[in-house]
Amino acid sequence: MLPTVVVGAAGALLGATTARLAARSPLGVSMDRTNHAGLRVSLAEGPAYVVGAAAVAVFAGPAPVIATLGAGGFGAVDDFAGDSRSKGLKGHLGALAHGEVTTGALKILGIGATGLLAAWVADRGTDASLVSTLVGGAVIAGAANLGNLFDLRPGRALKVVVLTGAPMLLARDATTRTAAAAAIGTALGLLPDDLAGRTMLGDTGANAAGALVGTAYVGSVGLPGRLAALSVLAGLTLASEKVSFTKVIESTPVLRELDRLGRRG
Repeated sequence: MLPTVVVGAAGALLGATTARLAARSPLGVSMDRTNHAGLRVSLAEGPAYVVGAAAVAVFAGPAPVIATLGAGGFGAVDDFAGDSRSKGLKGHLGALAHGEVTTGALKILGIGATGLLAAWVADRGTDASLVSTLVGGAVIAGAANLGNLFDLRPGRALKVVVLTGAPMLLARDATTRTAAAAAIGTALGLLPDDLAGRTMLGDTGANAAGALVGTAYVGSVGLPGRLAALSVLAGLTLASEKVSFTKVIESTPVLRELDRLGRRG
């Protein structure tokens, strides 16, 4: 297995290079979106994260690749073919309960399915129970969703990827270290343009990044660790329906300074 520093560097190079190519690619799909400040930014960063991270995550095995491509693919459906009729987890599930399948609901179901598949692949050949695998799939899907919830300001989601993935670089399991390096390295390669407000992850990149970090974590812990992570993810997801993460960050000095670090304007 390649050293983590090589995997991280390769992810950074591939992510940054792919973002520049995607921004110029005449695919007939508009990459421009309006950010929180009303400025036009490119969504090319999202597909670039998926390509860069998945390409190097392959050295960690199939599970991280499945999670990255699955979450990124269903995120892309919402980015490039979605509508804004429903918002948030509650809105999409509410619409689904009334027989309306939004692209957001499709994304939720799709990421849940690919998260479960990734957990099953990761647990093959181990003594993990069915319950542990089911919880692992929920952790991967929950992490994908949480990554998207943080993608509201330049650089924020990528910083969360780096901070949550960093401890996993010290894991005993080489697969976990490699998957974490893929997530972090690709994030660092895309961070400068994101902080500058030129590009953004969108659902494509944020979901993929969260899923990859979630898969790295799931591969390093058993059922107790997975249950603990799922509790935290569920709590944060439910809280996001009532509380603005941005307001919490802005009202907490340490988080505010970390959030603004490197951001222009």
